[in-house]
Amino acid sequence: MGHAGRKFIDLIRQSTAKWANWDPPIPIQVGAYGRLNTETGELDIEGNIYDPEFQVLLDKVDGALKLADFPAQIGAVEGDFIVCTMGVRQNDLKIDAEINVAGLSQASIKGEWHFQRGKRGALLIMHNPRQEYIPRGRVLETMYKVPDLKDMHIVTSVFKCPAYIIYLSDKSGEKISLALTPSENETEPQQWWSDTNISLMRKGQHRDYIFTPLYGLKRKLPLIRRLLRDSPVPDPEGDDFWVDVHVPWDPLDEDGEEDYSLGVCRDF
Repeated sequence: MGHAGRKFIDLIRQSTAKWANWDPPIPIQVGAYGRLNTETGELDIEGNIYDPEFQVLLDKVDGALKLADFPAQIGAVEGDFIVCTMGVRQNDLKIDAEINVAGLSQASIKGEWHFQRGKRGALLIMHNPRQEYIPRGRVLETMYKVPDLKDMHIVTSVFKCPAYIIYLSDKSGEKISLALTPSENETEPQQWWSDTNISLMRKGQHRDYIFTPLYGLKRKLPLIRRLLRDSPVPDPEGDDFWVDVHVPWDPLDEDGEEDYSLGVCRDF
């Protein structure tokens, strides 16, 4: 399937309004900016607002703001995060004598997922993720003034985790069983178990927060100067200068190919 990654990203975005990383071991950093690749759905990164080189550009519009004083914030560890797209049904894992897996009963995540026949479904699991994000308020409002960020998309937040699974179904109506089981060695990370080995499943586990399966992406708000001073619509402030990014492709068919017979809302 030539556009598996793009299809997965598209499905996850429909369910979360966030952008999936088809290759979570490749890090995506808070503050990165670039343009979306229409063929892959990935962000082609061109720089980062926290790079020293970017501070030179920032000084031209606001010499008082030093990004070293506003580092990315790290949120609290959250509970397990599971995203099932439309047509995917989650059930409890049935443990019987045929399943002989050490530590299965103590697994922190376990279940069965049923996928609809004839349609692609996506599954994203993050174990105890935490968010990293650009501090809210002054930073993004000032970034709006930087000319070099015109037509750019900026990563405002990322979800990092020590264990993940991403899966795109094959349209066969399959059922998969998954579990994140404890390691026999306490110094080793938990291990993923699955009753199947499918090419469109990707997984990883580690003791540290090294995986980035999901991130938030924003673009500049197109400002149209109001003609009436008494307009009830307030001026944007802080983070409101940046809005969600639309997909840069036409609606996709079940194999991730663009269906040009339908329209799409694009960014201009």
